[in-house]
Amino acid sequence: MAAWNAWRGYEKVEATIVSGGGLFALKGVLQDSNPRRMTAWLHEERSSVLPYGAPDQRTMFTPDRIAIEKLDGTLVAERRAPRDSFAGHQMHTAWDPLHRAYFNGEAMWTYLTTPFLLAMDGVRVEETEPWREGTETWRVLRAYFPGSIETHSLVQDFFFGEDLMLRRHDYSVNVAGGFPAAQLTGDYVTANGIRLPTKRRAYTRGPDRRPILHMLMVSIDISEVGFKSRTSRIGKFMPLSGCHGPWVSLAAINYNCWSRATIPVAGEEIVVSFAR
Repeated sequence: MAAWNAWRGYEKVEATIVSGGGLFALKGVLQDSNPRRMTAWLHEERSSVLPYGAPDQRTMFTPDRIAIEKLDGTLVAERRAPRDSFAGHQMHTAWDPLHRAYFNGEAMWTYLTTPFLLAMDGVRVEETEPWREGTETWRVLRAYFPGSIETHSLVQDFFFGEDLMLRRHDYSVNVAGGFPAAQLTGDYVTANGIRLPTKRRAYTRGPDRRPILHMLMVSIDISEVGFKSRTSRIGKFMPLSGCHGPWVSLAAINYNCWSRATIPVAGEEIVVSFAR
């Protein structure tokens, strides 16, 4: 529980992101390679990215509202019940700036809080059949999300490697016609004792459940990660030289999978037991 308590002490995570991929061209959205600063709140579904549309603008995402505003809070545009605006959308349906802002908000919030979000109220998790990837066997957690959480789809699969680090994330992109996606994760770093992947590549998923590697839909590169506590302390960012146990966030999940895990937190190794 020490690791879970450490996570609860943080209020938000901030990171620099660079995104790309073929989905945005299909949506008629101009996507550049300029870095942007992303903030995701950890204990509520809320996120923001800046700049957006202009140097002095940012987005503000919550499940019931997406907005573009000036840095001083002046409203530029907003949409209530934003998910409803995707009704009838297919892969090639054009997006406006608020559509794009909503997608960015719910997607990056999901990624930056994974897998801690699996411990949120209303989320049900079960272990499914393992996945064979080359010489490795990955364990798969299937998460069932409540309608109160805005995320890609209500059912999503999270693949963990033999070191218990997230390797892949499968879902359906409901705001773009529900096409199946497989997102590969890698290039782990440590920030404030928490490990997270900085390279995410989402591909269309084929009928054999494998990513179609020539169909890259979204790419995300993450850097300069810092977790901000309720006392406004930002931790340092450092590359991870090797894997020394599972990702700290596994301690936060209440599921019947691993019976024992060694969690590195702030230079300590904490053993956490899970009931089977």
